Amino acid sequence: MTKRGATPIIPFILITSLFFLWGLANNMTDTLLAAFKKIMSMSDFQTSWIQFAFYGSYFCLALPAAIIIKKYTYKTGILLGLGMFAIGAILFYPASYTMVYGHFLVALFILAGGLSILETTANPYIIAIGPEETGTRRLNFAQSFNPIGSITGVVLSKFFILSHLNIATAEDRAMMSAQELKALKTAELEAVMGPYVSIAFVLLILWLIIYFYKMPKASAESSKIDLIPSLIRLSKKRHYVTGVIAQFFYVGAQIGVWSFTIRYSMNELNINEETAANYYIAALVLFMASRFLNTALMKFISPGRLLAGASVLAIICTTIVIFSGGPTGVYALVAISACMSLMFPTIYGLSIRGLGEDTKIGASGLIMAILGGAVITLFQGQVSDLTGSINFSYAIPLVCFVIILFYAVIGRRREVNV
Repeated sequence: MTKRGATPIIPFILITSLFFLWGLANNMTDTLLAAFKKIMSMSDFQTSWIQFAFYGSYFCLALPAAIIIKKYTYKTGILLGLGMFAIGAILFYPASYTMVYGHFLVALFILAGGLSILETTANPYIIAIGPEETGTRRLNFAQSFNPIGSITGVVLSKFFILSHLNIATAEDRAMMSAQELKALKTAELEAVMGPYVSIAFVLLILWLIIYFYKMPKASAESSKIDLIPSLIRLSKKRHYVTGVIAQFFYVGAQIGVWSFTIRYSMNELNINEETAANYYIAALVLFMASRFLNTALMKFISPGRLLAGASVLAIICTTIVIFSGGPTGVYALVAISACMSLMFPTIYGLSIRGLGEDTKIGASGLIMAILGGAVITLFQGQVSDLTGSINFSYAIPLVCFVIILFYAVIGRRREVNV
């Protein structure tokens, strides 16, 4: 990683746009849990396979992505990621006509594979194209556009997917004839497909812009791949290893909190999916505003201290979600997003500092940690089904926030100086 006197503006804008786009895709996917629960009459555990396919793909593609960008360039990784993102989105078209749940999961796996490559590439790239000492703050700023994409994704889902779901319950659907049920599902799945296919065309335009623009290499690393020695060196860096662990539990907490926000709001306020999506949007707006605020605060307060304070507040809010319920529980659930806003980029920025020639491989480990979004959400869905309580399932994110607090206070007693 090379030090630079200034950050190139146009490449920074182009890469920051990717943060917007994967935020959009991530949170459109979160709303699919509520959509498929109704369309396919599924349990919480069954719908959580959406997140397993999505974040499982992150785990599978992160290391290959790191190898590709180490051997070639950051630009190569970006183009490959955008291409897979577009292909996965387009595959929603045939899946909507076969009406097979597994086909949607395959499309999501490919789409998320593209996002995994983009995140593995863009996060260290943002740090690499400017001075390293301000890398964490620069990454927080770029990540601030991620929740703008998230809000856009939920708004698109609210108006183009959730609003088109038929009011028929699982019991009503069970009483329909096969022909009636097929016609109903066809209309609903076409609504699911529309936004994804539209996004694919936007991605293709951005792919062409980046392909023809001369992007900075922003790396002095050798293209030689010594994977095993690199992994051994990384395993000896305590701040990196503990950061990967903390990232696993953070992403699990975030996806768990957001994936069941609509379901929790529906249960506690007795409202439908479309109305409950408003609380999800409110959570994302708060997440976005808080991320910009925390980026500014990092000029005066160390990232580690901010992370510890946010963890404590998240623990308090999650406890209220579990034991209070009603409007208070919903408001506390929305407030958790403010606490989570700085966690991912802060853990990432602190963990990746000082990795030198191992930065790209190290970045893949932090993206592979996104597997927590699959594993922990699946577990949370199972807890909800077994206990019959979506409220109690939030004990899983609560444990995650405690682990993040441990990382912030114990594992990061001092900022890493490299």
